[in-house]
Amino acid sequence: MTFLRFASLATAVAFLAAPALAQDKADPKAAGGDKSELYQQLNLFGDVLERIRRDYVEPVEEKQLIENAINGMLSALDPHSSYMNPKSYKDMQVQTKGEFGGLGIEVTMDNGVIKVVSPIDDTPASKAGIQPGDLIFALDGEPVQGLTLQEAVEKMRGKVGAPIKVSIRRGTKDPFDVTLTRETIKVKPVKFRLEGGDIGYIRVTSFTEQTTPGVLDAVEKLKKEAGNKLKGYIIDLRNNPGGLLDQAIAMSDAFLDKGEIVSVKARKNDDVQRWNAKPGDVAGGLPIVVLMNGGSASASEIVAGALQDHRRAIILGTRSFGKGSVQTIMQVTGGGAIRLTTALYFTPSGRSIQKEGIKPDIEVEPAKIENIQQRSSFREENLRRSITNPNDKPVAPPPPAKPADGKPEAAKPGDKTDDKAAGQTAPVAPVDPDEPPKEQAADYQLLRAADLIRGISLYSSKAN
Repeated sequence: MTFLRFASLATAVAFLAAPALAQDKADPKAAGGDKSELYQQLNLFGDVLERIRRDYVEPVEEKQLIENAINGMLSALDPHSSYMNPKSYKDMQVQTKGEFGGLGIEVTMDNGVIKVVSPIDDTPASKAGIQPGDLIFALDGEPVQGLTLQEAVEKMRGKVGAPIKVSIRRGTKDPFDVTLTRETIKVKPVKFRLEGGDIGYIRVTSFTEQTTPGVLDAVEKLKKEAGNKLKGYIIDLRNNPGGLLDQAIAMSDAFLDKGEIVSVKARKNDDVQRWNAKPGDVAGGLPIVVLMNGGSASASEIVAGALQDHRRAIILGTRSFGKGSVQTIMQVTGGGAIRLTTALYFTPSGRSIQKEGIKPDIEVEPAKIENIQQRSSFREENLRRSITNPNDKPVAPPPPAKPADGKPEAAKPGDKTDDKAAGQTAPVAPVDPDEPPKEQAADYQLLRAADLIRGISLYSSKAN
């Protein structure tokens, strides 16, 4: 039997898993009651199955009936337990590599409809403006009410290039339709840039096998680019729905010198696993600010919780999603697998974020920034007979060079001129399509994070 462990939500594009340790054998007393009652219930199931086979108005496939029964049994436990048929299980194994087909939406089930946890960057969903919290109530005109999460996800998957109409309800606005075209999605889980010349900005969109190596590479390149000017790092986990548990642990370890990262507690009180950090902080002790919001879930909450509890980072933004459970993928007879919630994870201080989420140290709601036009006003320098600043040392501009005849020399072809004086604009450098969009002027949370790091750096330098 194969066991995999992961910390993420169900998705229209990926089921992400991480290696797990072997599970204990089932406790015969755990379910309560004696075996005779269990056998009676199994007889009931067999009776219902036989009646459906014999009397249902249309012929039905026995295999489909059994799969639906298993999926119904699992999905009734919690929103994250489900059954994967052999095809879905194979897709999941491929998708953990960070490349898969679909729409790019991480979803969960909410009162019979599909709720968007977050769109993945640079996918059809994010390009179409799908937002966290959107409710999907129909696919290609067919209601999702009555479908399991797995069935809805299967409908959103399909042939690359095939369109699908998604019906969305957003807050109090009127429902609307969005047509998305399925793509082969290659997730680039880490993007980075130098912010303002002195702050390393690292955007982590999901936790795949490439995440931690990508973060380590980003840190090294930012160090090299900024030199000794680097004041700190911003780790952007907004709308990061989670992914591989081992990658969340490895990324947390990269910024911690010691201490517990996360613990996982199963049904038995003494069945606890702990992961601790190894010596070495790739950031060299520089300040870190982690950005989070309601679309940050699971593995991203593990990272934020570890860095917050060890006071290694300041969490800024809004409260995270609050998924604190761990699912184990177990291969079963027939080539399929079940995804079963087997444990809850806890931050180093013993906090469970299940339904609570990670609360930011500094709460900052998204906001639009608008420059206010100020009326012109006089300053001291505009007043008559104002006293000259004693530090000012006016320097006379050098006289223009004159030719032998005493007349100013006319500009010649090839001479450098002042473009501004000539009313011209400087040429615009070409934009690198792979470069993260520089929209920090409109990103209030990012600006606040950058100001915070610069403030910490300034305070520390004065204290020293």
